[in-house]
Amino acid sequence: MPLEPEEIERLLSGTVDTQDSRHVGVSWTTEDGIRAAVSAQLGEPMLQSAREVWQAMARRLVDAHLATERARARVVSLEKSERLQQALYEIADLSGSDRDMAEMLGRIHGVVRGLMHAENLYIVLYDADRRSVRFLYFADSSDSYEPDPEREIHEDDLPNSVTIALLKHGEAEYGPSEQVRRRLGVLRDDRHGPDSKDWLGVTMRRDGQVCGALVVQSYTDAGLYGDEERALLQFVAQHVLTAVDRRKAREQLEQRVEERTRALRQSNRDLQAEIVERQRGERLQRALFRIAELSITSETLEKFYASTHDVVGELLYARNFYIAIVDDDGETLHFPYTVDERDMRRDSRPLGPGLTEYVINHGEALLADSNQIAYLNQTGEAVLFGALPHCWLGVPLLHDGNVVGVIVVQSYSSAVTFTQRDQALLTFVAHHISIGLARKRAQDRLVAAHAELEQRVEARTHELAQANAELLEQIGERLRAEQRLTYQARHDALTGLPNRSQLLERLGMAISRARQAPDAVFAVLFLDLDRFKLVNDSAGHSAGDDLLVEAGRRIVSAMREEDVVARLGGDEFAILIESLEDRSVAERLAERVLAALSAPCWVAGREVFPSASIGIAFWTRNYRNGAGLLRDADAAMYRAKAGGRDRWAVFDEAMRDEAVRILDLEADLRRAINSDDFVAFYQPIIRLEDSKVVGHEALLRWKHERRGLLLPGEFIGLGEDSGLIEEVDWVMYRRVLWQLADEPGDSYVSINVSPRHFRSDDFADRLLRLIEKCGADPNRLRVEITEVALLDDAPRAIRMLKQLRTHGVLAQLDDFGTGYSALSYLHRFPLECLKIDRSFVAGLDSEDEGHESVAVVRAIQALAGTLGIYTVGEGIETERQAAILRDLGCERGQGYLYGRPAPAPAYRARA
Repeated sequence: MPLEPEEIERLLSGTVDTQDSRHVGVSWTTEDGIRAAVSAQLGEPMLQSAREVWQAMARRLVDAHLATERARARVVSLEKSERLQQALYEIADLSGSDRDMAEMLGRIHGVVRGLMHAENLYIVLYDADRRSVRFLYFADSSDSYEPDPEREIHEDDLPNSVTIALLKHGEAEYGPSEQVRRRLGVLRDDRHGPDSKDWLGVTMRRDGQVCGALVVQSYTDAGLYGDEERALLQFVAQHVLTAVDRRKAREQLEQRVEERTRALRQSNRDLQAEIVERQRGERLQRALFRIAELSITSETLEKFYASTHDVVGELLYARNFYIAIVDDDGETLHFPYTVDERDMRRDSRPLGPGLTEYVINHGEALLADSNQIAYLNQTGEAVLFGALPHCWLGVPLLHDGNVVGVIVVQSYSSAVTFTQRDQALLTFVAHHISIGLARKRAQDRLVAAHAELEQRVEARTHELAQANAELLEQIGERLRAEQRLTYQARHDALTGLPNRSQLLERLGMAISRARQAPDAVFAVLFLDLDRFKLVNDSAGHSAGDDLLVEAGRRIVSAMREEDVVARLGGDEFAILIESLEDRSVAERLAERVLAALSAPCWVAGREVFPSASIGIAFWTRNYRNGAGLLRDADAAMYRAKAGGRDRWAVFDEAMRDEAVRILDLEADLRRAINSDDFVAFYQPIIRLEDSKVVGHEALLRWKHERRGLLLPGEFIGLGEDSGLIEEVDWVMYRRVLWQLADEPGDSYVSINVSPRHFRSDDFADRLLRLIEKCGADPNRLRVEITEVALLDDAPRAIRMLKQLRTHGVLAQLDDFGTGYSALSYLHRFPLECLKIDRSFVAGLDSEDEGHESVAVVRAIQALAGTLGIYTVGEGIETERQAAILRDLGCERGQGYLYGRPAPAPAYRARA
């Protein structure tokens, strides 16, 4: 039981009465009686000692009581702190939940109600700059006011408002509402609700500025709120503000995410549209290629028209399609080709007021729906012949600026409607069809003229034979001349072999026979002489012609009697092999041709060892004509040539895929040039004496968007073939020079220069201008060239190297010893050093090749010493190689032993 203050005082004084026996556990009467009793038994000294013991015990009891009270107070405080902390956790959790603002604030109200009396509560936000408030939350048992959380209320619209006064005052207030109004200087206004018996309002601050308030009130009880409730509500109010701000920031973030998502979706749609447009462009390009090919390969105009229809059908709806051609007299309209689901036949007619004639007369495309067609028909501008289409599109066919015909597509269904885009597409295609049609018609006219000439010659010959028997000899001569002309038209003039025209004709016949015999097997061999250009360039074209004649003779001798050997032009031959038992027969015949060609022959006084590369394409039902077989055999021939020449290869789908891959890679390379997707890797060049880095070689790398980082070997060949390597080099040079300008020091950087650059007269000027633009030091730049670049056009190369050397840019000869090694020319070129090829360095520590490699390196060192230049050993991978090079007098080296190629540590991009 707790002690009262008077009891504590008596205990401390050491005096108790009989009623205090509950504290000490004895029943004493009076102090005098106690003293007497104790004194009688123990004496006065012992009584004094007992009193001191009693006082000490009393103090311990008091201390224990006070400690208990403090512990109880701490427990109460901890419980309050726990409730407050739990409330703050709940508020923070609510601010991060998915609930809407009203539900979140309602739950926060419930949390505050758990801490104090807060049945009636409202939260208001204040904008000092706009002098307006928004009631985010309002819960009141006696006030039916229902505010809109999104509505701003100007403070002038709330006169005599205690809330506005509290926001202006900036400090918390509590007590009956009447007293709060007096303290804040606000008059009573019934529009602001009934008075409360107890009212507590605290402000919320953001960055020291009042930005809102939280108010609780009670209409039934007074004295509920004091300083403790004020401090508690202030603490909670700041966390409520934090929760509201967090929820507002989250909503703003979600809004920005949604806006970004919409933007990304739009970008994705734009990208998809770009992909569709690119695919459409590719289809259009393929269509134009096919039209150009058809103008050459189609046997008749009818087949050309039908194939053209197929091409147009791949680009747009062309189920109903016809071609109209104006006669040469300009009076009659012919329909050489028509396919229509309703008008199966269109007869020739004089030019009149039809829709087709409307396009011819105006020289412009016409896109019309059924209503427009009806209007043109009603006004008499154009009369419809045949069934009424839902949509009609016609574009003119032009030749030399004149309309020669019309190409028309039409739709009878409302589900198919042509657009301006279709019109533009068909107009573009029609232009190429016009060109192909003109070419085909010219070919047909030539054939017709030839046939007419034959008829006229035959008629004239017959007439002369009847009129004068003496002219029979002359007629015979004329016939022989015609035969020679016919022979020359179908045979190669140099070798006497069938030409391309006759071969295509024989191929067409072979295909026709094969389609009728499912088990038929035949093949086409495409043959190209290896290094034929070298013979022409060295011995002259006359010697080349002799070699072609001899090659044709050998090919014919190696083939069977029924096989057709044709010369296609240049050093290309083709062989048609029919009646094959299986594919191995064609392969054995190819081996026989290669063997026959490989025998030496004498041409222009020189012994020549000819060879060839052969591609074989076997007939399948996928081929529509002989041109396709020749094309694929040609592709296989290039595969054989790439495999080392003097061999044969059979066409397969992998070759077609490889061709497509090369086309895709070339397109990627063009885009990479435009987007600057190339980076420079640097490999250190060190001084062998002390391993100090004296320079770096810049090596090209391509950051491919899908395949990652590509080495030069994966795309340099393609760049050389397509002519893009020069543009790639300039992108690389610019990047290296920016890096060189950014990195101070005295070490140099070498760049590799393709021989193609030395064919341009302005290479040196352009490089020097780029050095100046980038702000690089020309004395720190080296150009690495090969022997091919030096000897291709020696005077020009010398002139450029001297110009570069004058401005501080020195030249190094790369891969020395692997090319022509024309020592007689080497002293004429201004070179700084020779780079010993890695193939010689690799053999230095080999037991089999070590002596030969040492001899070669020693010879190169001796040559460099004679020329007064130093050497750099490439591809050093072991300490032994480095030591041998150093002993042989090589001054510098590079290789994996000293560092692999790596990107620059820092690169500052520039415009």
